[in-house]
Amino acid sequence: MNRFVLSGALALAMASNAVLAQSSPNGVRTLDPPGAIKAEGTWSLGVRAGDFIFVAGMQGVDAATNKLVADPEGRIRQAFLNIRLIARSEGASLQDCVRLTIYVSDLDQVAALVDKVQAELWGKPPYPPRTMVEVRRLFDDDIVEIDSVFYAPPKK
Repeated sequence: MNRFVLSGALALAMASNAVLAQSSPNGVRTLDPPGAIKAEGTWSLGVRAGDFIFVAGMQGVDAATNKLVADPEGRIRQAFLNIRLIARSEGASLQDCVRLTIYVSDLDQVAALVDKVQAELWGKPPYPPRTMVEVRRLFDDDIVEIDSVFYAPPKK
């Protein structure tokens, strides 16, 4: 019987460590909601830190295929949809976004598409504060990467 109790305690300790590995000592919790793209390497899709949700820079990767969407407008839309999925997993909507930083490969070609897609998804103002920056190169030679922060106090 002692062997079973010891085995159960060991399993419980291992399960507790698995939960702890996803949270920092201060309660910063890593996010990996169902249906989201898969983070590969040394980064996370997002984290909850108190009342805020920080989402990693998102590209227009389709979670079903793990590939960038081919159409530029569709790719930008998918990047926003990837952000929305992570925010929604924590009870936030696009209207809860408090900061967007958008990196684009070519402001002349991409900025108008970003504006169009963002207006469609948000529906109407108010829009979050936003910075759009042209950069020399993005991962996978992409055209856009969107970094975002949301305010979403946990529901009690």
